[in-house]
Order: sequence, then C-alpha cells, then structure tokens
Amino acid sequence: MSTIVIIDYGMGNLRSAQKGFEKVGYAAKVSADPADIARADKVVLPGVGAFRDCMGNLRSGGFVEPILEHVAQGKPLLGICVGLQLFFSESEEFGHHQGLGIIPGKVVRFPAGMRLEGEELKVPHMGWNSLSFTREAPLFKGVEPGSYVYFVHSYYGIPQDPSVVAAQATYGDVTFCAGIWKDNVMATQFHPEKSQQVGLRILKNFGEL
Repeated sequence: MSTIVIIDYGMGNLRSAQKGFEKVGYAAKVSADPADIARADKVVLPGVGAFRDCMGNLRSGGFVEPILEHVAQGKPLLGICVGLQLFFSESEEFGHHQGLGIIPGKVVRFPAGMRLEGEELKVPHMGWNSLSFTREAPLFKGVEPGSYVYFVHSYYGIPQDPSVVAAQATYGDVTFCAGIWKDNVMATQFHPEKSQQVGLRILKNFGEL
C-alpha cells in the first residue's frame, strides 16, 4: 500500500486528518521529518492559522524544497484549508507574504460589509456551505453537486489560471475557489476531515490515486 505522509509543521489539525484517512482504510503517517516527504508516495499539507506563520514554519522546518521536489516528481499532493492557500504565489494576510508558488495567483480576504437578506455576514466564513463543480476532478469523484462541506476561513485563493479551479462555493456576493486540481496537485479550502461522509469520500479518492 502507498505511504501517505501528513506534514507536521506545527500548524495543522493533524490527528483529525489522520483519523479521516484511517476511517476509509488508509494508514497515514504524521511526520515532522522532511526526509519522510521524499520517501512518501502521497503527501498532505494541512493548515490552520495565519499564512505568514505557516510559511515561516515550513521554511524553518526545511519542508519547502521536499514539497516542491515531491510535486516535480509527479506524486500526489493534497492541501487542506490554509494548505490550499500556501500553494499560491502570495497572500495579503497581515501584509504581503510569498507562498510556495505551485499555483500562480494570490490569496485575498473576504470584503467587509457583505450582506445576505439584510444581515451583515461575519468574517471568517465559518460553517457548512454547498459546493458546485466547474470540471470533473479525481478528488471529487462520486461527490454530488450541492454537497455540503465545512469551512473556516477569512481568506481565499484567486488563481491566475481559472482552469485549475475544480470546485467553488459562494459566501455573500463572492463565489470563491473551494477546490483546485492541477496535474498531481489538489487542494480543498474546506476541511474534508470535518465534512462527514462527503469529506471521507474525498479523502478516500485521494488515497486511491
């Protein structure tokens, strides 16, 4: 069976992702050792917190080059939540910060003052929201359009190439990138490990790649 490594760089909900893979029959190893990335068949980059801090931890932990090499070798890489945002070139969260640059584009904040039916919408966007799909992607095989998944985020990615967007969701008047797929690189802005059966199906799809 292929090895799945979940990167432990101090900024992710690691155990819940690991348990999610276990529920669908895949062993996943949580590792803080960059050398394990080189040995892995598949890698998962989770993320919670601020983009700046996440990138700082990836750099100081020696993870950036192994992640980029993993991608260059054509091996599957999955980003979750801030993990998706880290794939982008840059983020405007707390200033201007460079990301991994795997997906050209930028990460921006939801605008203030968005309203729905007269009510001001809170940022972060938190809770269940439905997905729409812009194209068929292996990660979302068997997931019905309109399926609900769990989000917690104040920022979202805008890729330079819109064709890498595989799933979208809408909050207020913003329809944003909820999932990406570019060759062996894929990611979700939502948390599959918190999205019940829909999320487990997504993790299973990644395990089956």
